[in-house]
Amino acid sequence: MKVAPSILAADFAILAADVERVASVADLLHVDCMDGHYVPNLTIGPPVVKSLRKHTDLFLDCHLMVDNPGVLLAAFADAGADGCTIHIELGDPRLLFDEIRALGMRVGLSFEPETPFQAVEPYLADIDLLLVMSVHTGFGGQPFIPEVLEKVRAARAAIDERALPVEIEIDGGIKVDNAHLAVDAGVDILVSGTGIFGADDPAAAARAIKASGAGR
Repeated sequence: MKVAPSILAADFAILAADVERVASVADLLHVDCMDGHYVPNLTIGPPVVKSLRKHTDLFLDCHLMVDNPGVLLAAFADAGADGCTIHIELGDPRLLFDEIRALGMRVGLSFEPETPFQAVEPYLADIDLLLVMSVHTGFGGQPFIPEVLEKVRAARAAIDERALPVEIEIDGGIKVDNAHLAVDAGVDILVSGTGIFGADDPAAAARAIKASGAGR
């Protein structure tokens, strides 16, 4: 079980310093990239990833909440992204998967809380990461939607049955009091933004979330 602090909740004015505060406990960093079109919010893009890359060796897990990810993939790869996750709601993702792999990045696929698991199931053999959204994409600080855990269980069963090397990630409302629910359902990676960077001691908060997910 891994913890991925989401820098969406960090202080962008001191982003490198905030990342350093959690580096000792983070397994990877989750980078939420929003374009103001696929979702109403506007956050960061490749230039910030490039700057961040200079200050950390952590895996940069870029979640592209954008309506045309294909035009940005090369820029993210050049900036130092290690993985890019795109949304099934945009349509058949196979061509984008090929491009992500050709650029040397890990392939991720995400789906919204209302989207059924059956929409992503045909692509499990083509990806490295399945991101289950436990809030609606677009803004941090939303409450966890527990109903999505049924989709996590379905994904865990399908991945295990086919012995696929796919990690399940969950993002949205993850805190110390519900991390164990996600892990019990089959999650491998816990993304948390305000649950970590909203705390007085982000590293301690990340450790607490990891401990909760481990059942301690």
